[in-house]
Amino acid sequence: MIPGQFDYVRPGNLDEAFAILKAREGDAKILSGGYSLIPLIKLRLAQPALLVDLRDVTGIDQIVETDDYLSIGAKATHRQIHDAPVIRDTYLLLHDVTGTIGDPQVRNWGTIGGSVAHADPASDWPAVLLAGNASVVLRGLSGDPHRLRVGDNPAAAGDAVRERVLPARGFFLDAFTTAIEPLEVLTEIRFPRRPRGQGGGWQKLERKVGDFATVGVAAVIRLGADGRIEGSGIGVTGVSDAPYAATDAEAVLNGITPSEDLFRHAGAAAGAQSRPVADVRGPVDYKRAMVAEMTVRALNTALERARANA
Repeated sequence: MIPGQFDYVRPGNLDEAFAILKAREGDAKILSGGYSLIPLIKLRLAQPALLVDLRDVTGIDQIVETDDYLSIGAKATHRQIHDAPVIRDTYLLLHDVTGTIGDPQVRNWGTIGGSVAHADPASDWPAVLLAGNASVVLRGLSGDPHRLRVGDNPAAAGDAVRERVLPARGFFLDAFTTAIEPLEVLTEIRFPRRPRGQGGGWQKLERKVGDFATVGVAAVIRLGADGRIEGSGIGVTGVSDAPYAATDAEAVLNGITPSEDLFRHAGAAAGAQSRPVADVRGPVDYKRAMVAEMTVRALNTALERARANA
């Protein structure tokens, strides 16, 4: 199918992007990578009047570990993240997921910011953000002087620039719907710095290599000094209107000594929270069963890594 007509611009910096978003409020869609958005435009499932391509915007592709968190710029590609030494050596959950997203072309061009902002119900990154209790950094224009952080933004005709840091839990509202406001750009993802005794695991079921997940589960476990589970996070994708945190499963785990039976119980709870639909990837009961199984596998990986990191 041929896409509908739309305008296209490539701002040179974020100030220009903000000015364009303000001038065309309600018409514009941010493009960062485009491997999820462009197919929807081609099928006319999305029909923006204006694409604002961030390709020329610099300074938002960093991968830096601070004293408090791991910062990943929105324009960092899946390949950049996968190859970063700090990811390979310390954040193994992120290394796992970036090795399974799409195919090499998608990993080389697709970005974490584009994936998170697009919020496809079957995409991988949202589940990882939910499991890892990540935060999403948004920058944009605001006329409310009590909520903004003033910045140098002459292109926005005197408007101030604000920065909001939102928890991932609460950011994904529905299918392809997030808490990003019309005059905002997603600029950064922050994961809490990995503490001792914590590990993560990722399990993805797909029909073929490069496909969207039939079920994807990210799990994080933090062990206390006594060997009990001190904290946990489980994010699930592919089996609901939006990726979700399996809070019922987390409640099963917290404060308990890890065991296979415990993980099976948690897996059943994660499956019960899912809302799959029958399609070419399988019937409802099969998908719920796979949520449970992928949860158990992700938890086992997370436990092994947590113990190794004690």
